[in-house]
Amino acid sequence: MFEFNQDEIAEKKRRIHSLLEQRNLSAVYLKKSSNFAWVTAGGYSIVGLGTEVGIAGVLITRNKEYVICNNIETLRLEREEGVVRQGYEIVSFPWNEDREAKIVADLAGGAVGADMGFPGATDVSSAINPLRYSLTPWEVERLKVQALETSRIAEETALGIRPGEEERAVVGRLSEKLWKAGMDFIVAFCAADERIGLYRHAIATDKKIEKRAMISVNSRKRGLIVSITRFVQFGKLPADLAKRYEDNVYVDSAMMAATIPGRPASEVFAAALKAYAEKGYPGEYRLHHQGGSIGYFGRDYKATAATKDIIQENQAFTWNPSITGVKSEDTMLATSAGPIVLSTPVLFPEFKASYGGYNFSRPAIMEL
Repeated sequence: MFEFNQDEIAEKKRRIHSLLEQRNLSAVYLKKSSNFAWVTAGGYSIVGLGTEVGIAGVLITRNKEYVICNNIETLRLEREEGVVRQGYEIVSFPWNEDREAKIVADLAGGAVGADMGFPGATDVSSAINPLRYSLTPWEVERLKVQALETSRIAEETALGIRPGEEERAVVGRLSEKLWKAGMDFIVAFCAADERIGLYRHAIATDKKIEKRAMISVNSRKRGLIVSITRFVQFGKLPADLAKRYEDNVYVDSAMMAATIPGRPASEVFAAALKAYAEKGYPGEYRLHHQGGSIGYFGRDYKATAATKDIIQENQAFTWNPSITGVKSEDTMLATSAGPIVLSTPVLFPEFKASYGGYNFSRPAIMEL
């Protein structure tokens, strides 16, 4: 059983009820695991870690709230996920009977909006997703703790790498440490040597590490996600690589400095392109996306010149600009007082960067 704050639960329900009014709906049904975790302040509705749709859904009507599931899940949801204590009535059905859609329709008693394609419902996911973006004070505190713990675990894992070790073995040690800390991952990379520059998404293989390695991870704890990248170098860091990394951090700093509540996220993308060009890498942005909003999904949206989303107060972002062979990636919070990096280095040396009047604590490449 996990602890939650009733004020946070009330705030999530308030946002859903506002959506009911705006869309003239009788009920909203949340079936995606990300939305279930959000509305229940961290509840788990998944059995398979890689699944997007949970085994239980939350139905919020104008007058009452329900958790709908088959009989296999009832006891765990009540005892360990605390949904009854949050004010939900559990409505279950036999696992071998296809009754979910009828239950939702009967309980809703009118027009239903859903966070996915669901029988008899209108897909209003484009309106539901933004409800998650502005994190509550309780979510901010959880994310701060998780970000530092993710940084510590990734850096501790990186410090243990030795030449000759396989990439997959590194991911194995990383995942063990995350699980022990109550986290899983939705993405975990380890890339060695030339693979770092060849592939922006270097999924771990049996390649043996020789001179350098990169670890990237998206950790997940009670639904919230933190995304970071760290590098280690065996021996002296080559001067050209050091310059590329410093230039990459400059681009990242420019993006974070532009991440201000009330501004369109497209301005962050524009700041990235300007910074790339200033440092002499005008075409590098074409080789990989530059990151975007994070929270209960790996990237709720990726920023481009066409992005219309407005940055919200206490919205989390992970920008991940890359220059061939290097990447800069940490999770930050957008606030009216300025951007705050959450996953600052814990065991790695600090690389201090400044842009637009803001100072950022960034991890340096660790020389071993």
